[in-house]
Amino acid sequence: MLAASRSLHPPWWQSAVFYQIYPWSFQDSDNDGIGDLRGIRSRLEYLRGAQHSLGVDAIWLSPIYPSPMHDFGYDVSDYVNIDPRFGTLKDFDDLLEEAHRLGLRVIMDLVLNHTSNQHEWFRESRASRLSTKRNWYCWADGKSFGRRPSNWNARFGGSSWTWDPEARQYYLHSFLKEQPDLNWQNPSVRAAMWDVVRFWLDRGVDGFRLDAINWLGKDTRWPNNPFRFGLRGYTRQHHLYDRDQALAQESMQELRQVVSAYRDAVLIGEAAADTPGGPASFYGEGDDELHLVFDFRLMKSPWCAKSFRLCLSQHVPSIPQGGWPTIVMSNHDQPRHIDRYGAGGDAEARARAAALLLLTMPGTPFLYYGEEVGMRNGKLRYRDLRDPYTKRFWPFRPGRDPARTPMQWDASLHAGFTTSRPWLPLPPDSSQRNVAAEAADPRSLWSLYRKLLELRRMSPALHRGDYRMIEDSPRDCLLYEREARTETGTVERMLVAVNFSQRPCEFAFPSGSSHGLVLVSTNPDAADSTWNPTQIRLGPDEGRLVRLS
Repeated sequence: MLAASRSLHPPWWQSAVFYQIYPWSFQDSDNDGIGDLRGIRSRLEYLRGAQHSLGVDAIWLSPIYPSPMHDFGYDVSDYVNIDPRFGTLKDFDDLLEEAHRLGLRVIMDLVLNHTSNQHEWFRESRASRLSTKRNWYCWADGKSFGRRPSNWNARFGGSSWTWDPEARQYYLHSFLKEQPDLNWQNPSVRAAMWDVVRFWLDRGVDGFRLDAINWLGKDTRWPNNPFRFGLRGYTRQHHLYDRDQALAQESMQELRQVVSAYRDAVLIGEAAADTPGGPASFYGEGDDELHLVFDFRLMKSPWCAKSFRLCLSQHVPSIPQGGWPTIVMSNHDQPRHIDRYGAGGDAEARARAAALLLLTMPGTPFLYYGEEVGMRNGKLRYRDLRDPYTKRFWPFRPGRDPARTPMQWDASLHAGFTTSRPWLPLPPDSSQRNVAAEAADPRSLWSLYRKLLELRRMSPALHRGDYRMIEDSPRDCLLYEREARTETGTVERMLVAVNFSQRPCEFAFPSGSSHGLVLVSTNPDAADSTWNPTQIRLGPDEGRLVRLS
């Protein structure tokens, strides 16, 4: 049972739908080929407020701080300003004001574990061993015979240690060498970061998505990680000492206290899927750490009923009382789910069924820009790539650039994103797969998303209700009910049924229901408005949302 179902007025973020914007790729206003804040502002009514808007509740902006862009903004050189590529603080304030006028909340991305090596903190830290900021980062002497302080591997490849000839020591970086790790054991570091948090909350932002939080704590004795035989690269080690330390949870508890002074501010955490206790560990006791924590297991799962059944039967119940689940299938770091789920089958049909699941499963959904029109991973050549991580492992891993191509607004030369050459090339199908074309088609994926968003907003059962798995469904089908008491005292019951197979599926109606009204079928050719209680039939990769009597 989910805690919010006990209240008719849960926190806003429990019933909200978030929309992730990758600022490089959403809308270019000055025609330099890169998206920016004025461009985002010009598209806000598409997301909420206009008569035919998509209808989401909050936007999450990937990093927009000044940065050398070695990791495209996740290497921050100034936490309290805006990168000139995207605009100015005035542009941000204007965007925030307009978003709030339309009823949209705004979430900032906050990188806590590391800064850019161009940040003034790091420059001061490396300048002298006597610097007041020397202990703001993780410095260590090497071992005998020129060995590094430990065998730790960086997440993006290679050693976690880089020798700094100016500082005459090694510094730690869990990701790129241009991203030195902060020393979170130092109270001054935590105080400085909490000042950053207050700066943006005082400006009016509604919360933060917190990057890589399980890396905050390290064992500063620098012991070697044990090896995992038979594996390569980052996964060949048990990462016992370079992440997942108790300090990470303690820091999140401290941060929760900071934001508690700001009404309605939300903290959303990103932790590795293999962190001990799973991402749910960052809920703490349910009310003392983060409000929401991403669970990426659906993002890395194939299209099968078992994965989603496991999420509902094990992952959601693992969240402590007072916590609240998230549903996420795509983001800026992973291939788009239409391609992942569509592998070996009907990608369009599966994307439609995935939309139904995303917006009806218990928890807070996160849409990735372009998901609503079925944007595919870009078919990029090596010379098109911009991301160092993608280049490093190309072509053995898909990397991140293919999921970051510009938003496809219309059928013009550069899809309405820019009038100049875009920073990443658009896919050939942008002339057919775009917002303008799909918004005009009542049978399109965009129209399905809009209808589901509207139904979710109007339905207490869908946005805050309890859920119950129906265990006796066929193996390749997933069935669950959502239920909530309305403000008038009546009980609303919804049934979600999805067929994950490429064959038709038939089964009996759930016990206790005499009939149901089909509100949505993901198959645009389906015509049934009611279901026969003795025989329910789903087509291949079809999902249905049914209001039960």
